[in-house]
Amino acid sequence: MSASEQLIARLSLIWLWMSMISGGVQTAHAQPLPQDDGNSKPNIVLAIADDWGWPHAGALGDQAVQTPTFDRLARGGVLFPRAFVSSPSCTPSRGAIITGQHFWRLGSAANLWSQWPHEQFPEFPRLLEQAGYHIGHFRKAWGPGRSQRQPAGTRYESVDAFFAARPPGKPFCLWFGSSDPHRGYQAGSGAAAGIPLDQVHLFSFFPDTQEVRSDIADYYWEVQRFDRQVGQLVQRIREMGQWNNTLFVMTSDHGMPFPRCKTNLYDSGARVPLVIAGGGIPGDRVITDFVSLTDLAPTFVEAAGVEIPESMTGRSLLSLLRSGESGRVEAMRNHVLIGRERHVIAQEQPQRGGYPMRAIRTERYLYIRNFRPDRWPAGTPDYQQATYNSAWLADCDNGPTKMAIWNNRNRAGYKSFYQWCFGQRPAEELYDVEQDPDQLNNLAADEQYASVRNELWQRLNNQLTRFADPRVVGEGDRFDEYPYFGGAPQWPDK
Repeated sequence: MSASEQLIARLSLIWLWMSMISGGVQTAHAQPLPQDDGNSKPNIVLAIADDWGWPHAGALGDQAVQTPTFDRLARGGVLFPRAFVSSPSCTPSRGAIITGQHFWRLGSAANLWSQWPHEQFPEFPRLLEQAGYHIGHFRKAWGPGRSQRQPAGTRYESVDAFFAARPPGKPFCLWFGSSDPHRGYQAGSGAAAGIPLDQVHLFSFFPDTQEVRSDIADYYWEVQRFDRQVGQLVQRIREMGQWNNTLFVMTSDHGMPFPRCKTNLYDSGARVPLVIAGGGIPGDRVITDFVSLTDLAPTFVEAAGVEIPESMTGRSLLSLLRSGESGRVEAMRNHVLIGRERHVIAQEQPQRGGYPMRAIRTERYLYIRNFRPDRWPAGTPDYQQATYNSAWLADCDNGPTKMAIWNNRNRAGYKSFYQWCFGQRPAEELYDVEQDPDQLNNLAADEQYASVRNELWQRLNNQLTRFADPRVVGEGDRFDEYPYFGGAPQWPDK
């Protein structure tokens, strides 16, 4: 484990220990209790935010954002500080969660605003439904995109409606979605709520200005709103007497909606908060194994006593959850795979493709292969050529931070910010995460790292081939041909 990763794990464990002392937490090694209706199968709840990134939670070391629900769940459950999405874009990330598949295996659903591939892969909500579960979702589930049915189950207008429809004695599976902290934000809402601007977590590829700090604080304000709403759900389940029989997951679909975050494969875009609690699992633990959110589907299926489909590429976390151990638990969980195809239509016309890339993240390194370095990673910067179907820097959500970097792109001191966030990239990127946690210094062209670069590409390529990634088996162009039903951020900032 690298020095930086050891520090994260140590700080997380210290934080949990101090919280237990100050809060009198006594939930470690809890055992399932008799339930109100004799149900023996565990309930499943997935509380998922929209655009909440690592490390923006108190339990992950952020001192400015207040996430008491997430932090309490971490004290009584298992915190995973090395959790990553399959793809840092809403539709493919959520599809990968539902199916337990690497996103590139989902056909049109590997892209934002496309179509759900019906009946192609098993879906954990349907598998649970077939096993006798009452399933459904509240607010945002899979999408955006088109589907003949919602793969997360029936949409309910409220949590109360979901529970009212539950037959007595039936285990439930609830997808609790949110649109927080997706943009847009009310400017100044974070500062007005008392979020200290001087303490917000500022990635080093952002300019350090009050405008940018205030924008991050506005994002924090919506993170806090999501946290409060999840807290209300936790309280509801406790009042029902179901907490000790409910496997409760709190996480997000990808990183914050800021430049070089969402839609990017760096930790700022693909790494997310993740805690799993309840269900009688031994708690008060920090597990530093690498986990992918594709692991959630097989975890839920196995917990329900259903056989895990062989087609799922994710690996169940149940052995980790039941182990009672902390730190590194399973040696095989030493990396994750991440990737991206088309987010929105953002390249120069008549190009309708995305910015295809794949990555492998290990303890020390992040290696990225950009398959089309001739394209723009955040979309075309030529706003004069931008149209409704080819929008200016459209793979980055509009907002004050984006505008600050764009408007000052030619000023001394800002050119690096612009290049990091919006400039073109080489075919290969390699970062020493221990020395460069924000992943800014590309070592791919450094001959001292040639053996590392080649070894990581070989590992990545072997796994992409094993799991039939169209990008490495000669069918990558299909991702550019799938229909796109959405819009995109437009010039100017509207």
